[in-house]
Amino acid sequence: MNFNFYMPSKLIFGCGSLNKLHKQKLPGKKALIVTGGTSIKKYGYLKRLEEELDKANISYCLFDKILPNPIKEHVMEGAALSKKENCDFIIGIGGGSSIDSSKSIAIMASNEGDYWDYIFGGTGKGKSIPNDPLPIVAVTTTAGTGTEADPWTVITNGKEKIGFGYEKTYPYLSIVDPELMKTVPPLLTAYQGFDALFHSTEGYINKIASEMSDLFALKSIELIGKSLPNAVKDGNNMKAREDVAMANTLSGIVESISSCTAEHSIEHSLSAYYPKLEHGAGLIIISKEYYTIIAASNVCNEKMINMAKALGRKDADKPTDFVEALTDLQKACNVHNLKLSDYGIKKEELPDIAKNARFAMGGLFQCDPHNFTDEEVLNILEKSYK
Repeated sequence: MNFNFYMPSKLIFGCGSLNKLHKQKLPGKKALIVTGGTSIKKYGYLKRLEEELDKANISYCLFDKILPNPIKEHVMEGAALSKKENCDFIIGIGGGSSIDSSKSIAIMASNEGDYWDYIFGGTGKGKSIPNDPLPIVAVTTTAGTGTEADPWTVITNGKEKIGFGYEKTYPYLSIVDPELMKTVPPLLTAYQGFDALFHSTEGYINKIASEMSDLFALKSIELIGKSLPNAVKDGNNMKAREDVAMANTLSGIVESISSCTAEHSIEHSLSAYYPKLEHGAGLIIISKEYYTIIAASNVCNEKMINMAKALGRKDADKPTDFVEALTDLQKACNVHNLKLSDYGIKKEELPDIAKNARFAMGGLFQCDPHNFTDEEVLNILEKSYK
């Protein structure tokens, strides 16, 4: 029973928790607010954040160009703005893309060179980071990535979509207010919920999983199995929203002390080539084939059975029961018919996408309980194409 547990972020969880922001000790006097813009403004969340900062006598400026699959160019542009405006901390408000970008901007706001100088994997140079990032405040309006409770940030550079992070990119403070998630449409609620689910399932079956990460993972899986369909059906069901938000935060802790697997490497390659593919949708599409291989390989049968039970299949007694429970959950959320061909993905590009998965994020393959061959990765993509 060996593990390291480090969770330096202060988490404020619960309905109405955004209203408590001005009462917190914030890590600076001027913030760069990082967001994707439209929905945050449309539903008044940006205005509410600004009102909280005004109450706290914090000045701020806005960088609102972040894309659903954030790109290196915007990291560099946001960092340049932070330097120009002399900001001393970063606030990410929105979904995982905004908060991930805030972490990457925080690194480059206090360091020179190019962001890819510090990236491990792909064409990244893997240099050490000389100066500490600026402090980060995360205000999440979605329940999908768990980024409010982990140090990770995923950024795309050309056709390389790579996760990065270290102990100093944990948020200083995270606000998790399920009321801010009521306006997420049903389909995106499902996509994001399955992203959180797979962070937990991958973290649970991972080679570096521990007793500590297993506790968080199984609870996260249980909450999503119980409440994601209800959150998809009725966005105003606050009990369901709270459960899924909690599951998401737990999944971020799982990512911090365990890891994702090859499933995430494969999807990151897909959405690097096709940025309009929502990350959660991509994971849903490949998940059945991925977990079918895991089940057939018999490398973690007990854990597969435990996950099936956590999703509600109490009589589970074989690893394929998890695949069936997963399919049932996708049906309950009306996302079971998704396929790669829906996104205009060219079948002839699948071999390159398969190779790119290992090139860009090969480290996750090493953590996978099954030793995936290139042929198996391509097989997952081809069967998910339909």
